[in-house]
Amino acid sequence: MRMRNKPWAIDYLNEHAHIVDTEGKYTKNISAFFDKEQPIHLEIGTGMGTFITTLAERHPDINFVGVEVAKDVLIRVLEKVIEKNLTNVRLLLFDATTLTDYFNPQEIDRVYLNFSDPWPKNRHAKRRLTHENFLKQYEVILKDDGDLQFKTDNRGLFEFSLISMNQYSMDFNEINLDVHANEPEDNIRTEYENKFSALGNKIYLINVNFK
Repeated sequence: MRMRNKPWAIDYLNEHAHIVDTEGKYTKNISAFFDKEQPIHLEIGTGMGTFITTLAERHPDINFVGVEVAKDVLIRVLEKVIEKNLTNVRLLLFDATTLTDYFNPQEIDRVYLNFSDPWPKNRHAKRRLTHENFLKQYEVILKDDGDLQFKTDNRGLFEFSLISMNQYSMDFNEINLDVHANEPEDNIRTEYENKFSALGNKIYLINVNFK
């Protein structure tokens, strides 16, 4: 997601250090970042924050962590957290390629991947968030009964993810080829989801467990 550069972004994020960790302060200690000890759900790539903040409103009994590598994007999420006065959301300015450096093994109850960058060129396959290299990290940080939920409108990324997860010998709980055809009441539409759906794109969903 490209946004106009904000030279003041880091200073602004650091002014809200009770919500945002920009320096890895809570590495291997994410529970201490929250007011209450509760199950932890992790969204990798927050977009503008509609998904994670709506989910947090609906589920105050769950702690939500949003990981985003772009500081200018994270500002938009922070603004939503503040506006909604959410105490069960924490944000990390962090590169998801090193998740296991930040989180403890079996610390996370669910991982969300919403409309991740498809990286369509073959030479960039390892950057896709459903590549084996990332699946290995999710397996480490997820609890034994934890799950991974993935949504995309990109058919190529969806097919790649199915193959990648199948080769990793994961258990498929759900494969949905058109989420909006019979949309579940609990589906939360992200900004990208609304945009792509309005263009006529189908929305695909996969939910899996590690064996």
